[in-house]
Amino acid sequence: MKPLQPGDALLIVDVQNDFIANGALAVPGGQEVIPALRRYLALFAEHGLPVFATRDWHPPDHRSFHAQGGPWPPHCVAHTPGAQFPEDLRLPPSAIVISKGTDPTREAYSGFQDTPLHDRLRTARIVRLFIGGLATDYCVLETVRDARTLGYEVYLLVDAIRPVNVLPDDGRRAEEAMVLAGAIPLCLERLAA
Repeated sequence: MKPLQPGDALLIVDVQNDFIANGALAVPGGQEVIPALRRYLALFAEHGLPVFATRDWHPPDHRSFHAQGGPWPPHCVAHTPGAQFPEDLRLPPSAIVISKGTDPTREAYSGFQDTPLHDRLRTARIVRLFIGGLATDYCVLETVRDARTLGYEVYLLVDAIRPVNVLPDDGRRAEEAMVLAGAIPLCLERLAA
């Protein structure tokens, strides 16, 4: 693969307090993505390349919550500690934050759904997206699928994702689906080489 270059961006999906250890909807091993993502953040900073970060930013009555008949406990409610990025992720001040899932009546797993992400990426002339975060089998999967549909070259950061695994093989199946959609699996050692 070509080394990092202008037109590349790091996209961190939903690494928020509620999705890591002791969070309201903790992804098993979710906190393990943080050290890996920090290494990617350092590499992208070294090359002067942009960082985008999506976040669930739900109203308290979001349709995905149990009380509204949804599949999940309340999580990532806007302006609460659970919706914040973990301090040890250390996102740069220049990171462009994209809020999603803000409409109480609509589920939104993809970072592109009802957000300005695509417009912001086009404005920045981004061609290649390097995507990691949480969770493999939901928001990462749908963000990668939409990125491919929109024509981005996508690299899936396999050392910086973790699945929910509602069913035991959901994470593996999601990775296979992303590769089938055209995402290229990648780990830091190969990118930094």
